[in-house]
Parts: sequence; structure tokens; C-alpha cells
Amino acid sequence: MVKVRADYPQHADGSVNLDAWLDRVGAQVQLHDVAQLKRACEFAERIDRETSATEHVWSTRTSSFLTGLAMADILADLHLDQESLMAAVLYRGVREGKTTQTVIEKEFGPDIAQLIDGVLRMAAISQVINPDRRKVDFGQSQQQLDNMRKMLVAMIDDVRVALIKLAERTFAIREIKDATPERRQRVAREIFDIYAPLAHRLGIGHIKWELEDLSFRYLEPEAYKQIAQLLDEKRLDRDEYIQNIIKSLKEMLDRMGMRSEVSGRAKHIYSIWRKMQRKKISFNEVYDVRAVRVLVPEVRDCYAALGVVHSLWKHIPREFDDYIATPKENGYRSLHTAVIGPAGKPLEVQIRTFDMHEEAELGVCAHWVYKEGAQAAKGAGKDAGYEGKIAWLRQVLEWQEDMGDSQLDDFADQLNQAIHDERIYVFTRDGHVIDLQAGATPLDFAYHIHSAVGNGCRGAKVNGRIVPLNYKLQTGEQVDIMTLRGGAPSRDWLSASLGYLHTSRAQAKVRHWFKQQDREKNISEGREMLDREFSRLSINVSRGDLDRIASALNVRQADDVLAGVGAGDLRVGQVIQQLGVRVDGPHEPDLLPEDVVSRSRRSVSGSPVMIEGVGNLLTHMAGCCHPIPGEPIVGYVTQGRGVSVHTRDCPEMLRLQAEEPARVLEVQWNQSEATVYPADIHIRAWDRTGLLRDITSVLANEHVNVTGVQTQSNKSDGTASMQITVEVGSLDALRRVLLRIEQQPNVIEARRHMR
Repeated sequence: MVKVRADYPQHADGSVNLDAWLDRVGAQVQLHDVAQLKRACEFAERIDRETSATEHVWSTRTSSFLTGLAMADILADLHLDQESLMAAVLYRGVREGKTTQTVIEKEFGPDIAQLIDGVLRMAAISQVINPDRRKVDFGQSQQQLDNMRKMLVAMIDDVRVALIKLAERTFAIREIKDATPERRQRVAREIFDIYAPLAHRLGIGHIKWELEDLSFRYLEPEAYKQIAQLLDEKRLDRDEYIQNIIKSLKEMLDRMGMRSEVSGRAKHIYSIWRKMQRKKISFNEVYDVRAVRVLVPEVRDCYAALGVVHSLWKHIPREFDDYIATPKENGYRSLHTAVIGPAGKPLEVQIRTFDMHEEAELGVCAHWVYKEGAQAAKGAGKDAGYEGKIAWLRQVLEWQEDMGDSQLDDFADQLNQAIHDERIYVFTRDGHVIDLQAGATPLDFAYHIHSAVGNGCRGAKVNGRIVPLNYKLQTGEQVDIMTLRGGAPSRDWLSASLGYLHTSRAQAKVRHWFKQQDREKNISEGREMLDREFSRLSINVSRGDLDRIASALNVRQADDVLAGVGAGDLRVGQVIQQLGVRVDGPHEPDLLPEDVVSRSRRSVSGSPVMIEGVGNLLTHMAGCCHPIPGEPIVGYVTQGRGVSVHTRDCPEMLRLQAEEPARVLEVQWNQSEATVYPADIHIRAWDRTGLLRDITSVLANEHVNVTGVQTQSNKSDGTASMQITVEVGSLDALRRVLLRIEQQPNVIEARRHMR
């Protein structure tokens, strides 16, 4: 039998005393049927006992039954309802295959089974938001998207699903201290990247802080130990200092006739480290290592208490935050100030109401409304605070609906942003506050207001001044959108390099608009966009080339590639990138003898290319076409100079291939090599003062090295021609540079020049 931890009440034989445990839980949670919860515990204990002791336990040797009790304890601290506790107790048994959801539904009803099903589906969030998404099987992307949609619906309909999962992950991070280093790292990384931000989004402060600190302990053990030791060394002095502060402040508040609670607040290790990193300061410069918290009944009392604090001690400049007037994105409200306390030591003081404190600690759980039966979840917290906490979940679901059958990795990026993004607050023309991701543009603002406003947007004013549509908004600015009735979005808005759209929601709405247009029109638009890019980059691509890469882009044929580009589902950069990758079809004939093709590819030492079946040969880029990574290439064995690498459509290569086909070799770009390649850029523009300066500034901002410049002015038509030789790492990098140059005033065209 697995040993029962000391924090569970026990019988004389060492087993869990369920009656005593239920009494303890009942002091925190209003239990409407204690016998039913006890029956769930006994059921979980029985199926755990009947299963092999070594077959279904965690690395910590903790049974599924004891795991369930621990999860229920965590949920009881959050004041959740009886159904949540029952689902937590039974969850690990279903998760480990000791029982089924069908049995759970029969024994305990559909509500408990649905909660467990929702928590099981939340495994999808870990599979999609993964630091190394190469491990995800993209062949199952549609199934993953379906699971994700169902998970989000479950979380939105009943936020208890997310809370049960948070309880399970909290217990997991508490129990992995004896696990292998690999498992500790894996669990800590998942919890730090996904579940701590999720707790923050739901406003559950004490869970978020615990998850961050414990994850940090395993991810950065040396930094964790260093800060923990610094805290321990000063703990006795700090505790005595804080007790004196509490006494002085409490006496002053009482003298003012103000009801209050004053307590010391422990600064969390991860938050100390993060502040040291962010502000590049030492431990001694962290002002809130010494901190107290003041709780008062009303908002007006918060500001009165603030006056008392500032009358006692001198305020530190630029160390005051009013999160009551401007709450954080997860609804957090409080006053934060830093002062020079007694003995000249910095001190942080947080001031909030009792209700604000409960909300900061419990988040959505602070708004829980206990009712009878399954209606508890549906009736829970229908106030503005609760709705604000989970509004972002609804937005994620809206984005996924807008995206339709978009790629799983795109959705993963959007969900990742939704959990982790920072926020800015801007004003509408009428003075309403709009909450947006940091980095949002006026176009993002327009789509946040309404899809029709975004589609019809043709200009924007910020604080009364006209700004570009890719202007980065800042907190406190007032935005006014200028629209055109019946206007439509531009395909340029989807180009990441132009920076028109930053938020995932706005991007999804633009893609959705184009997707609704006629397929033939999308094909025509896509062909025009690709032809324009191919012409700019001076590469020739046939329909057969598009057919060849279609499967790599998860479509069937060339027309689907064109339609995807036209509809905005595929980016031009994706197509160009795939064109540089050889994709062998199942029936494609071998171009070399089988004994050569079957040999493994070898990367020539120091070479940017991979040669099929050939040993260490000298390679060089052909000067006639200057191939760049991303372009289809082919090799030619020269006499005395090794392999000359050409673009597949290079006229010189076509001539050599016709004359001596036996010298032609299949080669590919070696993606592991970080090399730059020369490329000639031709620019035509209306001549003006500062033109060359502006273009070279673009190249400098893109970190592109310039090796040659030739300019010529034509006085007769007022134009200027420039020939610039640059060094770039890939075809996509060259494309981005050309797009940036074309955005400059007076530039007519910028394209790659082939000698």
C-alpha cells in the first residue's frame, strides 16, 4: 500500500480517515450531499486498491486516490462546489484507465462525467502550445483542432474544467521533487509556459505564484537557490522590521477611525528574479522584498490609507501604480506604492479593499455562486468581474471559428499569444477604454470594434494626428478610425513584414473575409500575387513546381495553392520557402542510379548545400545566377573547380545540362549552415533628395550588408536607377528587404536583378 502523507487524517492502520477529511473540507465548501462525496472517495479508493500497486502510480509513488484527495483539497481552498471536488477525486482513475467515463456517468451522473471529460480534453492545450512543436503530429491537425474547440467550449461553458486541471498541475509540481531530472524539467516547463499564465488569466493569484516559484526552482535551480539564500539570510531581521511597520501603520489607521487589516506580504522568488532581470538591478535594489498589505472596506478608504502611508514615510519617485483606476488585464485592482521606511530601508505597501483582495487571490472563484445541482456552474459569477476573467477564452474560440480549417501551428501561435500577451489600453473617440495586445495597430483597433469597421478602414488618427495604419499604439492614446462605406481589406494587411496587423483576432478576420470570396477570384488573385513576387525575385516557377509542393502545404494541387494565397490562408513566403525544398512524389523516377540514390546524403564540410550520394567535393555558387537559399538548385561538376551550384532555371545551367547531362547532380540547401549570399537589387524611383540615404537605412535596419552601390539619375524623366549588391541569408530575407524598400516614398519598383 502506498504510504499516506501526514497531512491527511488517518486511522490507526494508516489508511485515510475519510470522515475527518470530509469534516475538514466541509469547513471550506458548502457540501449539499456529504454521503455522495464520500461514496466518490470510496469508489476511487477501491479501484485504486484493485489495480496493481506498481502499474498505475506516479513517479512519486502517489496513488490515483491520494492524488484525487490532494486535488480536492486545492479546489476546497478555492471554495469550489461539491461537484468539482467529486470530479477531482475521480479524475485520475479515469485518466489512468482504472475506470471509464461510462461507469462514472452511471455511478455519479452526467455532470461529473462531463467535468472529467473536459479536463481530459485539456491535454490538447499542452500538445499544441509546446516549446518544441516538432513533436506534434501535424497529420492529425484536424483532430487536434476539433479537440481544441471542444476543450475551449467546455472551459467557457464551465470554468470549473480549467480549475480542476490547474489543481491537478499544482499537485504535480508539488510532487516531482523526487522524480528524474528530465521529468522535473518537462513538467516544470509545461506548467511555467501554460498553466501559470492560465492561472494569471483567470486571476487566481496564489495558484499562479506557487506554480511560478516551483517551476522556476527546477528550470533555473542556481538562480532559485541564490535568491532563496539571500531571503533566508535576512528573514529574521526582515520579519522583525515588518512587525514594527505593521504596528506603526495599524496604530495610525486606528487613530484615523479606519477599519483595516495590515499584514506582511512575502515576495515570491520568481517575481524577485524577474524584476532583477527586467530592470537589470541587484537584489538590494528590489524595493518590495519588504512589503506590507493593507485591507480596507471601501475604495475611498484605499486612497485615504495611501495618504496615511505617505504621511508616515517618504514616497520613492516613479514607484506608484494605481491599478484601481486602471486595472490589469486580468481584472487585478490595488494601489502599489514604495516608500523609504524606518532606518532608510525601501518598503512596498499594497492597499486594496477586502473584496479586491479576495478577487486577487481567488479570481473567478471569488465570484462563485452556490446553487443546487448542475446549475451552479451556469449561474456562477454572472457579474462583470467573472465575465472579464474568461472573456479572452471566448475570443480564442471566435478566432478558431474564423480560421476554419487553418493550420494547427497558426492556431497554436494564436492561443499562445492569447495566454501570454501583454496589454495596452487606448480610448475610442467617445472616451471608451479598449483593451488590446501590446504592439497593436490602428487596424487591430478597428477590427476589435467591429469587422465592418476593420474592412472599411482607410485611415486613422491618434490624438488628432493622422498616422500610418501600421503605427504601434501606446497606452493612453485616443484612436479615431476613418472608414469607407463598402470598403474591403487589402491583401497587403496580411504581410507580416509590413506590420499592418499584430493581433491574431484581426488577422483571422481578414483571412476569413478573403476566404469567403469566389474561388476563381482567389485563384486569380493568388496567381497575380505569386507572379509579382517571382518577378521581383527573378525566379521562374511552373505549374508543375506548384503541384510538387502542394502536399507540403497541406493542399492537393496547384490551384489549391493559388486559392490559398489569394484567400490569405497561405503566405507568399510559405510558398517560396517550399519551392526550395525537394519533395519526392511516390512515383517520381530516380534521377541517379539506385546505388547512388540509396546512399545517405552528405553535407560537404563548410558547404551550404547537400549533395546526393557524393563524398566531400568542393562547391561554389555560380556567378551567373547567384542562387540563394529557398530557390530550386542543381549542381554541375566542373573540371578542376568542384561542383558549381546554379538555380534550376539558370540559362547557363540549361545549356550545360543539354550538352553534358552526366555532369548534373541533385543538390539541396543545407539548412544547418548559416551563410550569406550575394544578390543584386535593382531599384527604380522618382528622384529626390535623401533617396539613397532612406534606402540604405532600410538595409541597415534589416541587418543587411551592402557590398556595392551604383546610382544613375535620368534628368529627362526625373527618375533614378540604383544597382545595389547585398548579402542575404535566404530568398525570404531578400523578399522582405524588397518589400521594405518598395514602401519607401517615391520608389516605383524594387526587384532582384539577374546578370
